[in-house]
Amino acid sequence: MRGLGPEDFGARLDFSGYRVAIEARPIDGLTDNTSGLTYNPTTGTLFTAINDPPKLAELSPDGSLLRVMPLTGAKDVEGITHVEGDRFIIVDEGKSRLNWITITPDTTAIDLAGTPFVTLDLGPVSNLGFEGISWDQRRQELVVVQEMLPVRVLVVDGLEAAVQGQGLGIAVREWVPDNWAGHGVSDLSSVSVHDPTGNMILLSHMSSLIIEYDANGAPVSLLSLWAGRHGLQASVPQAEGVAIGPAGEVFLVSEPNLFYRFDPARRETRP
Repeated sequence: MRGLGPEDFGARLDFSGYRVAIEARPIDGLTDNTSGLTYNPTTGTLFTAINDPPKLAELSPDGSLLRVMPLTGAKDVEGITHVEGDRFIIVDEGKSRLNWITITPDTTAIDLAGTPFVTLDLGPVSNLGFEGISWDQRRQELVVVQEMLPVRVLVVDGLEAAVQGQGLGIAVREWVPDNWAGHGVSDLSSVSVHDPTGNMILLSHMSSLIIEYDANGAPVSLLSLWAGRHGLQASVPQAEGVAIGPAGEVFLVSEPNLFYRFDPARRETRP
């Protein structure tokens, strides 16, 4: 299936017609602490972070476990994002650190010693710091979400140049929704930038919502994770990671090890 662009979505995903296609499927081989999630278009697979003990795992689009990679040198890894090719960035909430890593088809374990990293110590409360990250391919920026106290979304620019030794011109700014109510959620657990539209997808597990914001920060659609909504038989218990697939699918992982996929409404084929 080809990837869809803004002309297909009308410049938004529009969660209103989404229906659950895979609900609460246990990820066999993982037992606890499944957290962040990212989609890799190069391999057509998903990668998730497990924070205790630290490790990364690769999943198929139907939630089957493909491999597990122990992670040495991490304290509390909460998020992972694909950058390009075999390059990824992970966020360690315990160290407020972003690490650049490489995952190839032959990778069986990852040691963070010697990998490029940046420390962003902006979270004043232990275990309420950076929960999710997403690489914005269009703008070549990294989006990082802080869980709470306060809930906020940070955009970090200049990271690629800094990691490549081209200077420390890193700039951090706060992204704020374009509405009076602010984020309107109790917490933030994950983020995904949808590259075809440039829209921001934010996940709150305490509010049981996935919210889509357009490029101007205006909320344009909601995906509720409560029982009875979007075909769900039961509420999603603790949603921790969200990723968007090439056809607009919403992939979701929930602690301890549950996998979900929501599919968009079928659209008429244009002549």
